[in-house]
Amino acid sequence: MIKEAIFHKSDIPYAYPVNKDQLKIVLRTAVFDVDRVYILFKDRYDWLGKFKIKPMTLVHTNELFDYYETTLELNKRFLYFFYLVSETGEKLYYTEAGFFKKRPEDSFWGFFHYPYIREKDIFSPPDWANECIVYQIFPDRFNNGDKTNDPENVRPWGEKPTADSFFGGDLQGIIDKIDYLKELGINAIYLTPIFLSPSTHKYDTTDYYTIDPHFGDTQKAKELVRKCHDNGIKVIFDAVFNHCGYDFFAFQDVVKNGPKSKYWDWFNVYEWPIKTHPKPTYETFGENVWRMPKLMTKNPEVQKYLLEVAEYWIKEVDIDGWRLDVANEIDHHFWRKFREVVKNAKKDAVIVGEVWHDASPWLRGDQFDSVMNYPFRNAVVDFFAKRKISAVKFNTLITEQLMRHMDSVNKVMFNLIGSHDTERFLTLANGMVARMKLALVFQFTFVGVPYIYYGDEIGMVGGFDPDCRRCMIWEEEKQNKGLFEFYKKLIRIRKEHEELKYGNFTTLYAVGRVFAFRREYKGNSIVVIINNSSKEEVIFLEEAGGKEDILKMGELKRSGNLLYLKPNTAYILK
Repeated sequence: MIKEAIFHKSDIPYAYPVNKDQLKIVLRTAVFDVDRVYILFKDRYDWLGKFKIKPMTLVHTNELFDYYETTLELNKRFLYFFYLVSETGEKLYYTEAGFFKKRPEDSFWGFFHYPYIREKDIFSPPDWANECIVYQIFPDRFNNGDKTNDPENVRPWGEKPTADSFFGGDLQGIIDKIDYLKELGINAIYLTPIFLSPSTHKYDTTDYYTIDPHFGDTQKAKELVRKCHDNGIKVIFDAVFNHCGYDFFAFQDVVKNGPKSKYWDWFNVYEWPIKTHPKPTYETFGENVWRMPKLMTKNPEVQKYLLEVAEYWIKEVDIDGWRLDVANEIDHHFWRKFREVVKNAKKDAVIVGEVWHDASPWLRGDQFDSVMNYPFRNAVVDFFAKRKISAVKFNTLITEQLMRHMDSVNKVMFNLIGSHDTERFLTLANGMVARMKLALVFQFTFVGVPYIYYGDEIGMVGGFDPDCRRCMIWEEEKQNKGLFEFYKKLIRIRKEHEELKYGNFTTLYAVGRVFAFRREYKGNSIVVIINNSSKEEVIFLEEAGGKEDILKMGELKRSGNLLYLKPNTAYILK
């Protein structure tokens, strides 16, 4: 056996409680190296009792690793080790102390321990998050519902945007389009920042307690949230706590009073007096972004201020959660406090971080519920839009991603294919709607929360920021209505099938550009087959299952166990 590939630790994501009596266990081995895995376990204080034995199930296979899983049930305390049999018949015992040819003596020492299931450590995201379909809105570009609050330099709607363009979109504009959102079928919206700011993007906050007057006011925000709730739509605000704007009251006090300011240690100032050019003399977001001074969240006063902001908007406007900007540059200690404050203010509020890489350090149940799943986006873009990776590589990327997190986290990951910070998917796919549709099938049938960037549903295009932030197209003759109806169909299919919201995920086939998988829940299953190529593919898939294709992109021809897949086509079989 390839011992170097065999891995387990008594911690997330390899050991974690499912409920107060059940413990999920995961073991990793080299791909195609191990034939069978068993786990031996008992209560860690049952000194004289015999170990129980249970076979583990192979749940994921990719280019490098196999992953085995099982769920143990005891009274909170666990002692365990593994017994492995290789494809060649080699036998090994694996404990916390290493590998053994002979079974280790029954002892308290050397085995894996999960000392106690502490109920407060059981991660349970808000129930509604498992079932939501998120729609991201960039307020200035979505819809202008009140021209009386337009900025003086507002540009004509639909003009190509620059970094400083204002177009007059506002909260009233969103209210006016709630019926449109309902028709699409989404049930949660995420708004990029709406607080007072001089910029068009609002990520340089001047006042965290004031809605930008170009968007509306607090009463208008309350109206928006109330009307969304009346229509079954949750509302998530954007929290920009990593940095503030240059005009933020505390930073302006530091600019005026220097080291004598009582706010001097809210920031990291390198040199007095403060200068913005040619290079800021203070720490900023990014590289020398002088309009965005970085906040020092290690400071108790800064913590208190920001935590009160988070609590205020939940209680004042009844929002349903926060999306956290640049979440990975703020200390974990702050986010643990943030979680306590937010969950005390509203138990089922959702907390979603912006992390562009492996977010597992923030997804252990003590900080965020979810993140914007950029690793998912990158894999989907490379496989479907650019077709630069094979189905085998795609399977590796998504299975490795699933194995980084607890199952309950995976179910609420915000799976996006584009955002206000990326090129639009259709642009990356060179305008080929067929490729986008295949990506959407995967997005809406994979584990996690489907996430729509405004305008994608009607075929909007756009390159890097600011081009990806174009004005929403409302003229129906300019919309791709076929794509809009395709989104509606996928949303309806997802809502109607619990397998797609709660089911486990198993890859069935990954060869060339064909990818197939199963979602299964409570004895019901759905099989998804995607031909991500421009030619007909013939595959042998004995486990296709399902008699009815509920997507109907194209006719699925069968001959015995052979399946004939039309080019650029997906099938959802029930």
